[in-house]
Amino acid sequence: MTAITWNLRLVLKDGQRSNFEDLMREMVVAARNETGCQTYDWYVTAEGAEVHILERYTDPEATMIHLANFGAHFADRFFACVTPQDFTVYGHANDDIRGALGPLGAVFMGPLGGFRR
Repeated sequence: MTAITWNLRLVLKDGQRSNFEDLMREMVVAARNETGCQTYDWYVTAEGAEVHILERYTDPEATMIHLANFGAHFADRFFACVTPQDFTVYGHANDDIRGALGPLGAVFMGPLGGFRR
């Protein structure tokens, strides 16, 4: 199986920066405990209005574990703080991943070439 990586671009809703940062800290701790989570990086623009989240999971199974945890513990609060703008998923996304992320507007891109070290 192949790793699944994504970049999610979000805009913070007015007045939600503090709530979002508190939530981010909780989510980082939770993701750190998921053995299949390889990358979980959050970035913000200088003015603080836009956030990018870069995530990488070892395989589709690890991805689905993360998505289940997200849905059970964080999704409602997350989407109360942000408006998704772009969501790009890289790798061999199986039907479960496509079913879970497709409704969020995800664009799926399969491997074409390159290498990783």
